[in-house]
Amino acid sequence: MKTAVPTAKTDHIMYVLYEESGNFKAAKVFSRSDSTMQVESESGKRSKIKNANVLFEFDAPDPQTLLKQGQAQAAEIEIDFLWECTPQEEFEATTFAEEYFGHPPNAVEKAALIFALNSAPAYFHRRGKGCYRPAPPDILAAALAALEKKRLQAEQQQRWTDQLLAGELPPEIGQMATALLTRPDKNSNEWKAFNAAVEQKQTTPERLLLSVGAWPHPLALHQARFMATHFPKGAEFPEVTPTQDFDDLPIADVVAYSMDDSFTTEVDDAISVTTLGDDMIRLGIHIAAPGLAIERDGELDRLARARMSTVYTPGHKIPMLPGEMISAFSLDAGKLRPAVSLYVDANLATGEMTSTETRLERIRVAENLRHDRLDDAITTEALNDPSADVPYAEWVRPLWRYAQHLTAQRDAVRGKAESNNRVEYSFILEGPHDDPDTPVRLVPRRRDAPLDRIIAELMILANNLWGGLLAQHGVPGIYRSQQAGRVRMSTHPLPHEAIGVPYYAWSTSPLHRYVDLVNQWQVIATARHGVSARLAAPFKPKDADLFAIIGAFDAQYSAWGDYQNAMERYWCLRWLQQQDIRVTEATVLRDDLVRLDHAPLVTRVPGMPTLERGHKVSIEIMGFDELGLEVDCRLRDTAPA
Repeated sequence: MKTAVPTAKTDHIMYVLYEESGNFKAAKVFSRSDSTMQVESESGKRSKIKNANVLFEFDAPDPQTLLKQGQAQAAEIEIDFLWECTPQEEFEATTFAEEYFGHPPNAVEKAALIFALNSAPAYFHRRGKGCYRPAPPDILAAALAALEKKRLQAEQQQRWTDQLLAGELPPEIGQMATALLTRPDKNSNEWKAFNAAVEQKQTTPERLLLSVGAWPHPLALHQARFMATHFPKGAEFPEVTPTQDFDDLPIADVVAYSMDDSFTTEVDDAISVTTLGDDMIRLGIHIAAPGLAIERDGELDRLARARMSTVYTPGHKIPMLPGEMISAFSLDAGKLRPAVSLYVDANLATGEMTSTETRLERIRVAENLRHDRLDDAITTEALNDPSADVPYAEWVRPLWRYAQHLTAQRDAVRGKAESNNRVEYSFILEGPHDDPDTPVRLVPRRRDAPLDRIIAELMILANNLWGGLLAQHGVPGIYRSQQAGRVRMSTHPLPHEAIGVPYYAWSTSPLHRYVDLVNQWQVIATARHGVSARLAAPFKPKDADLFAIIGAFDAQYSAWGDYQNAMERYWCLRWLQQQDIRVTEATVLRDDLVRLDHAPLVTRVPGMPTLERGHKVSIEIMGFDELGLEVDCRLRDTAPA
């Protein structure tokens, strides 16, 4: 075994210049062996290095002086001239040093040459310890061009960064502002300049772009980011022309009405009531039937599946289906339209359902009724008073009686009464949806209003019965279920505990929700083919595509819901500002979270004391953040719960 031998203790001290982890270092030799040596730094720290990493040994000057003087002299060497002087083949730096300097080089000159060669990789390619080879002229020219391009890019990036920091928007940054927020190319010069400005300004990308005028206001940013993320090619449909006619379908002999708000243009459903005598009625739930014209995997199916649902925001919507299809199938008053109808015979005295039938037919809706025009006239008190004058009494009174039975039946299954007394709000924009100065109205609406309850109960009934119909015939569908508090979608007909029904398959909104369209295909096949529907339905049992649809729908529907919530929150902030509301009442939800009593806004109140849920408080609004969709507020006072 060989051991390191200390250097002789003489007045002659040896030093070495060596390379370690890509850096040049110099140190005093303390001991050496055949393959390694131990060196001592100026601070006295000792370390072991390989002999193979040593470039040369020297005895003067001291290591720190060598490094300092060598770097200074290297900076004075003209690289172009050096490249012209070197041999074309591989050479060893310390050997070439004598030729370059014209005399035997000292340690500083050797180090200077090595440092200069190493600092110019475009000119000199390394070929091992202390060895280099000059780059061929064509390769050098290309490398220098690349370096020049990189230098110019760095200068351009810095100019863009400086402009952004000065509050100016470079045109190149402005053109790709949306992409910088949604799909940034982090290798691009624009991104590097922009990101540098964000970091130096210690802000967020959104706030920086707004501050330099990439968008005129936060609303434009919110809308542009959503469209770029989900509709990068725009929301327009290719032109389609529905060509099917449905003359072979019978015409229903019923008087049907639809019930929506005044801004609804996609009428999915209508209701009819036929008196059979002895407190018996035939209830008709009529659903628009685009599933009769849209074929699985056809062009219209692909368009609808790409969107999965209509996107609703205050004053605006992005439909799931082309306008031509909506016009052709919406149950507009006076128009003869194909429908999938569910007929239920029931006893109004007991609520007992005696029979059900699903038919494919055409209906002509008598009138498209509107909640906001009838809610004040059709009240619980009026409906419970037989002598009261109620609009459309022959239609709404039996529906109200039967809806109450349906509610009671579901409550019995649920084990508790359903809470529907919360006030919800409709957002009415009296101008363009993309102008923040558009006046906005908040219209309160109670979910326990009779017309709301009637429609809700009948849609639950249809989704329940059609889910059961599919399950009975072994036809797969997409069900919503809730068990142990967890709501999910699946192909299994499981109970929905919160609603209180054994099956629940969304089927009543096929014009604006893709799951409903899929289930409508399956219901249509069942109505047409009965026991052989499993073979005739577009989706067969265990069809993997149903699982793919569920996954895609959940993700897309969630994204649409998030955007709708964000836009409603934005317009709520605008309403508060337009009404100049600075002090308002709120109700504690938990901890420091409260809900405003006269607007659909939930916010945190910093520093609020611990109060019970439902406690009333007064808060003062001090500012609005339309980008972050928050209000700056503080507790003003508390009041008894």
